[in-house]
Amino acid sequence: MAGDTAWISHYDVETRKETKDIDSLAEPGDEVDKEGPVISLDVMPDELLERTLAYLPVPSVFRASSVCKRWYEIVTSERFLWNPSNSPPQKPWYFMFTSSDEPTGCAYDPNLRKWYCIELPFIGTSNWLVSSSNGLVCFMDNDSRSELCVCNPMTKTCRKLQEPPGSRFSDYGALAMSVYRESHGYTVAIVKSKQVPENFVQWDISIHIYKSEEETWATPLTEVLVGWRGGDESVICNGVLYFLVYSTGVVPPENRHAVVAYNISGRSSQTSLRRSFIPVPCSLTCGRLMNMKEKLVMVGGIGKSDRTDIIKGIGIWVLHDKKWEEVVRMPHKYFQGFGEFDEVFASSGIDDLIYIQSYGSPALLTFDMNIKHWKWSQKCPVSKRFPLQLFFGFCFEPRLKIAP
Repeated sequence: MAGDTAWISHYDVETRKETKDIDSLAEPGDEVDKEGPVISLDVMPDELLERTLAYLPVPSVFRASSVCKRWYEIVTSERFLWNPSNSPPQKPWYFMFTSSDEPTGCAYDPNLRKWYCIELPFIGTSNWLVSSSNGLVCFMDNDSRSELCVCNPMTKTCRKLQEPPGSRFSDYGALAMSVYRESHGYTVAIVKSKQVPENFVQWDISIHIYKSEEETWATPLTEVLVGWRGGDESVICNGVLYFLVYSTGVVPPENRHAVVAYNISGRSSQTSLRRSFIPVPCSLTCGRLMNMKEKLVMVGGIGKSDRTDIIKGIGIWVLHDKKWEEVVRMPHKYFQGFGEFDEVFASSGIDDLIYIQSYGSPALLTFDMNIKHWKWSQKCPVSKRFPLQLFFGFCFEPRLKIAP
């Protein structure tokens, strides 16, 4: 199996010795007890042992692979990893890191409400763009737009992609990724924006698509937009690429954001981006797009009517037939604790769980779309290791089998 190589780094099948990498999922400040008593479950048949291990959360399954050769073979088997009955529902994790140059941070497991130390296998600085889907995470250098990598943050399996076409010649770039659950293939989309020379209102927008099955890039569309430029916010949802565009001063200040939809599934032809503009629901200080069960969801900072660059609240909307439906607005007590003076913030979500984080604080707020419930996470320990830093983050699904 492609994913097995990542597990071998945690358990030596021949020597049956645990390696030091087992600490990669340790809780901050904890140490793994390698001298503790060994409890044998060899009397249990494989099927019963498999069902027992299936009730463990992902970190415990990860550690169980290092107990013995038999457990390793069970939890890395195709049947165990991809049998739905062996996979209890796992909410997405949130990885928080700082503006330091070290690619380390802490991942929050909302199922157990615990933080784990994880070192990402491929990322340069906090300026890198990140997109995740179905257990894989894609990173791109936002400065050169030439460094591009797909990895599984749980197993550390990693693959560097070829350089996107003309990636180094753009002023802004947005990254989006979509992984197919059945085939495990994936699509990576990059939206590049370059200002037309000697023209402040015209921007050359190009869309670049990478298919893992073909291992090639394609540029299906380029267009010059007047009064609008792209940014760094995009997502793929149900075969459609959505990305935010920003006004360059031609339109009124209350309409300085819009969402562009571009169909990349091949089910229909599309020749104009301007005709696919979707107005945002209100004046926004910033907007964050995410795929929630193949529906487009936006978390946005709501600007004041007289000062659209000053935030007065945070809202969540879902898109239905090019119309935004408001889901909820953040209660004032959470808005105060979150940072009511920060007009921009980080936010990402998967399935039913949305994370919202201030850049100036490690405080992490969650919202469950299913039960409409707000909750603070446990305090992130990353602030103790890196004080006086800015904080960044993204969410991902913890999957053990999938590999890029």
